[in-house]
Amino acid sequence: MIKHINIPKTRVNFSAKQLAFCAMSMALAFALSNIKFIKLPMGGSITLFSMLVACLPGFWFGPIVGIVTGVAYGLLNLIVDPYILFPIQVVVDYILAFGALGLSGFFSKSKHGLIKGYIFAVLGRYFFAVLSGWLFFGEYAADYNMSPLPYSIIYNGIYIFAELALTVVVLLLPPVRILMNTLKDMATE
Repeated sequence: MIKHINIPKTRVNFSAKQLAFCAMSMALAFALSNIKFIKLPMGGSITLFSMLVACLPGFWFGPIVGIVTGVAYGLLNLIVDPYILFPIQVVVDYILAFGALGLSGFFSKSKHGLIKGYIFAVLGRYFFAVLSGWLFFGEYAADYNMSPLPYSIIYNGIYIFAELALTVVVLLLPPVRILMNTLKDMATE
């Protein structure tokens, strides 16, 4: 006899204002992701703060809205510029890695929450980029006489941590802090 198990349904309700702010953030992040300072040969690039803009919905509205927006952003990237080796690689590279940018929402109410949240979210994205590189792109490591995991750690660290460092420096500037606080007030009031 099979027992019926009730699983609570989780629903994410976006207000019209949240939806507008998340859509604008996604669109701007996507546009900025096409402004590349450095593009690495096997994927990955240092962009004009695209990860920061993708983290904003989480910072504004919390982790659930941020993760949902991040996943939508990842799917947009998949549609526009797909690189598909295996179905599970699509999940890791586009859904989990970009969804991780919404983890910024766990720090939305803390002091210096945007910087803390941004670093945490980018570390989440880095984790999935390293995982993908190790599992799906490890063959490139042989070209450098390395094993796949260290190769993936170094390769993905180059572009992700470079953009993270540049962004944190900019976020520490007083005019940028004021702008980010103003944007959060506009989004949440």
